[in-house]
Order: sequence, then structure tokens, then C-alpha cells
Amino acid sequence: MSIKQITSLTNQTIKDIRALHMRKEREATKTFLSEGLKIVVDALEQGFVPRILIYGKDADRHPLLERAIADTLKADGQVLEVTREILEKISRKDNPQMVLAVFDQVIYRLGDIDPQTNPVWVALEQVRDPGNLGTIIRTADAAGIGGVILIGDCVDPFSVETVRATMGSVFALPIVKCTREEFLSDRARWTGSVVGTLLTATHSHRSAPYQRPTLIVMGTEQSGLTPEIAATCDTNVKIPMRGKADSLNLSVATGIMIYAACGD
Repeated sequence: MSIKQITSLTNQTIKDIRALHMRKEREATKTFLSEGLKIVVDALEQGFVPRILIYGKDADRHPLLERAIADTLKADGQVLEVTREILEKISRKDNPQMVLAVFDQVIYRLGDIDPQTNPVWVALEQVRDPGNLGTIIRTADAAGIGGVILIGDCVDPFSVETVRATMGSVFALPIVKCTREEFLSDRARWTGSVVGTLLTATHSHRSAPYQRPTLIVMGTEQSGLTPEIAATCDTNVKIPMRGKADSLNLSVATGIMIYAACGD
């Protein structure tokens, strides 16, 4: 295959790429859109090759872009050279990234992962904010934990906003989806500590028995863990609030819990 030049906004491939801003289209095609050369390079480092690579015709042909082009073509992916106007339409920005890419989604089920392969994992119940989820995935990657488990009706981990917030970490560790019922049924496999966070808990997060493998369980931004999930945890803890604020941003709280479980 060779590089294809596209200048028309009515091109069907361009329309299909733009449609990936919609969750139903991402779920139908099992693909997602990412922005920026850094994320593309991070994906390549993790063994993920774009299905479609898009770059602006005025883009600096950086050696990393040349590598991305070569790797995409070698894997029989499409490489599109497009106008700035098309980049703006795809990204929905007046100042778009000069490199975009479409990747295949990789979603794990609970049965696909082995809790014993990493000392710490994190589960999120009904997380709704894409920025929070993306930041948590990035933090989980930075801490070197096993993966992120999404319980119930969560925000799409492959939305453009979530992927942007991961800064490339979306490719670095397993993202698992499950229902609440599946999570409860799988509970017996977590033989270390399952530690939930509740505002009504009496124990500090520092005093939790973080036995390996530890599963940290975090609730929604608004209402926390549901009673069913809280009840299945070995221990529920809270992060002390010493100032006038009565709560923490979910991604900040999850980061604190992850590093506490890691012993850092």
C-alpha cells in the first residue's frame, strides 16, 4: 500500500473517522481515535500499529512520523495525507494535532487476567468523567500496577477525551470491563486484600492490610461505592480530610490509594 492524499471533506473514510467521536460508532467498529505523534509512538512501542494513520500535508516529516508511516504501511494499514481543514474537522479543534490515528480496541474480560501476576490492581465502579478515567489509567501505568477494571456503566475508556488524558498509557496495561454481577462472581479469585474507599469508613487508607495481590476499589465521583460492592471488600477505608474540603477528585484519590497499596 502507499500513502493516499485526501483533500475532500466528503471522502467516506474521513466521514468514518469523524464518526469515531460517537460511542456507538466506536463500539460498532471496535476502533478508536487518538491524537498526536507521541501517543502513536507510544502505541508502536507497545506493539499496537494504527489501522489508519492521518497526518497533515504541512506536518514536519520527523523521523518518528516516518517510522509510524513505515510501520503502518508494513502492517497493511492506511496512511492518509490530508489538509489542515480535514484535520480540524476530524479533531473538532481549530488548532489540531498534525498526526491522528485510528486503532483497534483491546478489551479484556475478568477471566482474561490473573490477579497473581501483579501486586496491585484497581477497579472503578461507574466512573463517569473521561478526564478522571484517563488520568487514573496514566497513574496506574506510572505506578506499574496490573490493570484497570471498569465495573458497570462507566465512561468509554476509548473516547477521544479519555485517550487524550491517558497520554499514551491506554496502550500500556489491560483495561477490563465487567458488570457488577460478574465482579461479585469473580470475587473469590482475589485472595489478597480487596480494599474499598468510603466516606463513612473509620480506618485511614494508611492502616489498610494491603496483602498481595491488592485490589483497590473506587466508586463514582458523586456517590462512591454501591452497597453491594462496598460489602464485598475486605476493608473499607477513607483518606483523611484535614482542611475545609470534604472530598478529593476521583483521580487524585485513586492515585493516593494506588501508591499506598504499592508501599510508596
